[in-house]
Amino acid sequence: MGFDLTVKRVYEPPAPDDGQRVLVDRIWPRGIRKEDAALTLWLKDVAPSDDLRKWFGHEPARWAEFRERYAVELDGNGEAVAQLRGLLGKGRVTLLYGAHDEAHNNAVALAGYLRGMG
Repeated sequence: MGFDLTVKRVYEPPAPDDGQRVLVDRIWPRGIRKEDAALTLWLKDVAPSDDLRKWFGHEPARWAEFRERYAVELDGNGEAVAQLRGLLGKGRVTLLYGAHDEAHNNAVALAGYLRGMG
């Protein structure tokens, strides 16, 4: 059975159809107040490690390898992944991220990972 999963920048205004809003960055995004983010959960533990995040640096040329390395981290992070899967069992989940690049970021990679488990 599939699940309802979307991805958007945390800087976009919350929408009624976002469902549960989960910030999946390790670092709080600059310039946004916690109340404005309208989060259901800030799941720092599902974010890439600091080493992986710094290595990637949002370089599109490193995207494929970043996704592979991040998947390995996620494979070893069963508790945080299980927490997300539990939310997905309750309806729509919107993964939120702070990066400028809408195509190459950890939330997009995480969504792909979760869909592969789907």
